[in-house]
Amino acid sequence: MFDQEKLRRALRLYAVTSRNWLGKWTLAEQVEQALRGGATMVQLREKTLGDDELLLEAQAIRLVTAQYGSPLILNDRPDLVERCGADGVHIGQGDCSAKQARREIGPERILGISAHSVDEALRAQEEGADYLGVGAAFGSATKTDAVTTSPDVIRAICHAVEIPVVAIGGIEQENIHKLSGCGLAGVAVVSALFAQPDVREAAQRMRVLSERVTAG
Repeated sequence: MFDQEKLRRALRLYAVTSRNWLGKWTLAEQVEQALRGGATMVQLREKTLGDDELLLEAQAIRLVTAQYGSPLILNDRPDLVERCGADGVHIGQGDCSAKQARREIGPERILGISAHSVDEALRAQEEGADYLGVGAAFGSATKTDAVTTSPDVIRAICHAVEIPVVAIGGIEQENIHKLSGCGLAGVAVVSALFAQPDVREAAQRMRVLSERVTAG
């Protein structure tokens, strides 16, 4: 299992990729801007890419995250973690089982699991999750079918489990303050970083706000 205190710090501002707003940039270049601005962890979530393309993106981004000492997590692809040198995998409730994911990534890499209720959170912790992604905290622009998980439920999950929890889903500069006092280790964001004209500046602002939210 990954060191929990180290992981908790790494989850402060969790950048989740999207190719929707690349423009003139490559995905790796956008990730570097996010890390320069203060992102602390990166999840490569590109469900439309084939295996070869995804592996190439993962390898390119891994070179960047390594320079900043930030973990790289693959979304729902435990089978590619070792091949690209990623630090772990994140799986949803409808993805492969936690047992299968852990078997593929090994005991030393990070296993993140999505949860939407206290029961799901407790089960994920029991199954060996190192951290939980909880949401959607607000309406999500990148996952339109996501069911909203209220701040009260997020708070209840944080209090019910011992592992770190990040909120995800529709989190922006304008609403992140509503998550204060929930007990979160951090926030995971997509459009709040990558849909902005200046990714680095957006990351700087979100990092300040995430520090406030996680402080209480």
